[in-house]
Amino acid sequence: MRERVATVVWRVVLAGGLVCGIGLLPWLTRTDPAYTVLKARSAEREPTPEVLADIRAQLGLDGGPLHILTRWIGGLVRGDAGTSWISGGDVLPGVLQALGASLLLMAVALVVACLTAGLICARTLRLGARRQLGGRRRGGTASAVVASLPEFLVASVLATVVGVQLGWLPALGWYGPQWTLLPALALGLPAGAVLGRLLDDLLPGAFGEPWALAAAARGLTGRSVARQALRRCVPALLPNLGLFVVGLTGGAVAVEQVFDIPGLGRTTLQAALAQDLPVLQAGTLALVLLAALATGATRLAARLMTGPALRDGALSSLHRPTPPAGALAPLLYGGLLLAVIGFGLPRDPLALDTGQRLRAPSLAHPFGTDSLGRDLLARIGHGALDTLLLASAITAAALLAGVLLGLVPRVSAPLVDTVNAVPPVLVALLVTAVAGSGAATPAFAVGAVAWAPLAAHVSSLLRQERATLHLTATKGLGAGRWYLLRRELLPAVLPPVLRHALLRLPGVALALASLGFLGLGAQPPSPEWGLLLAENQPYAERAPWAVLAPAAVLALLGALAVTAAGGVRLPRRRRPRRTSQAVAPQPVVEKELVRAR
Repeated sequence: MRERVATVVWRVVLAGGLVCGIGLLPWLTRTDPAYTVLKARSAEREPTPEVLADIRAQLGLDGGPLHILTRWIGGLVRGDAGTSWISGGDVLPGVLQALGASLLLMAVALVVACLTAGLICARTLRLGARRQLGGRRRGGTASAVVASLPEFLVASVLATVVGVQLGWLPALGWYGPQWTLLPALALGLPAGAVLGRLLDDLLPGAFGEPWALAAAARGLTGRSVARQALRRCVPALLPNLGLFVVGLTGGAVAVEQVFDIPGLGRTTLQAALAQDLPVLQAGTLALVLLAALATGATRLAARLMTGPALRDGALSSLHRPTPPAGALAPLLYGGLLLAVIGFGLPRDPLALDTGQRLRAPSLAHPFGTDSLGRDLLARIGHGALDTLLLASAITAAALLAGVLLGLVPRVSAPLVDTVNAVPPVLVALLVTAVAGSGAATPAFAVGAVAWAPLAAHVSSLLRQERATLHLTATKGLGAGRWYLLRRELLPAVLPPVLRHALLRLPGVALALASLGFLGLGAQPPSPEWGLLLAENQPYAERAPWAVLAPAAVLALLGALAVTAAGGVRLPRRRRPRRTSQAVAPQPVVEKELVRAR
């Protein structure tokens, strides 16, 4: 009971600190909030001292940030979220309306994600039901390509082709359920590809558990065994599913911009840019509360699906030695990526030739040219150095932080929920406010949230691994905590989490690309891949190669990451010698422990 109270207090402190930090945004940026509000209200009006003083008096800015924050919290207790500094209307109805639109979009996108994950796992489920997983080779190239597609690029293609050219579905606006289909596809396909890969990684272990072998021996149908194997694996992924719920609600800023959806992510972004603190604080608080509800619901669902086996320590380990993956696919994808970079580096990425603008691919320009006549192959090659190195460094740091924090779930779980509730765009604005704009701003913004899914994955896998029979037996033979962590838990958890981190590598590059698309990342004339997509997107219909080339390289990076992740395995552990004192000083206990292992 005391631990639960401490967790709740820690969660409240984090949420309060986040909201208070956002309340300091105008003062952190060292700009006059009255001037920003004036420009947001009327860009043509002159910022005279009298006008600015009148705005300060209206908003109560002279009292300072503490006075404004105290007044906002006092009104929130009474059910009043304040008045918008820009529109002058009540904040709460507008935030609730934006939240409703985002929740509807999230629900449809989640259905798309689950269907996509099911398609990715269909082959493994079919082979497992037939007891033919022994010779299965790891695939996932198609899912890696889907997971690597930028959401804003998918949204733009769907809006242009399906919505405008074919006219099958409405492309812009928000007037009913049918307007949710195209943006839900743009959001759900990449998310479903990631979930499908994680689930496909766990299914072979479920099909190899004793209950599955006994069920097959008793003559149960393969469909029933596959259904139970799916139920066995889903609880380990539910925490990440909860993170996707919040991410699809508040992090869909780019998609909401493309389809003109008045969602919560777009509302908070506009409020942050205009420094409309009441709207920004109310929107962030709504996302934090949604994160807490999603986390509680996923944990309850995981306990219900696992049953008393989790409490009694009667589970089997899902993580078994994996067969060696083929080295041909990652070598092929890596070779193609290196070839693109190698052929692009000798070229000049900044050379302008307006007479060659938007030229189709040719021998002189294998990837074509952009709107200024610059060679796309050169810009992709030079941009790879920044994009790949930065994404790799962020992924490595996120993996380290995720593993370390995942080992202490009581501390990290509330922190994961709070961090995940903040859209990366808002994090970028906060980082810009504190550290200023620069090349490192998008890296700090993406790195601040990239560790959260990995920490949630580590905590979830550890929770189930601690409830396995072999670990209970090992503890009964005298093993200590350090021995269990070093020899049992980490070897079981690290390989799937490392594969997860590699699977997230293209996603980190996409997050950097999304910030570039929204104007918060690299600035021209940088050849960063996100900026390439943002610069060339207006010409996608006239010159599709201008966006297909960087998108194809991102997809190639995803395929390389997934195929390389399929071969991730820890070296086989040596059995401890009888003279070892790692477990217990008693030779008898040590001998039994070696025999049990």
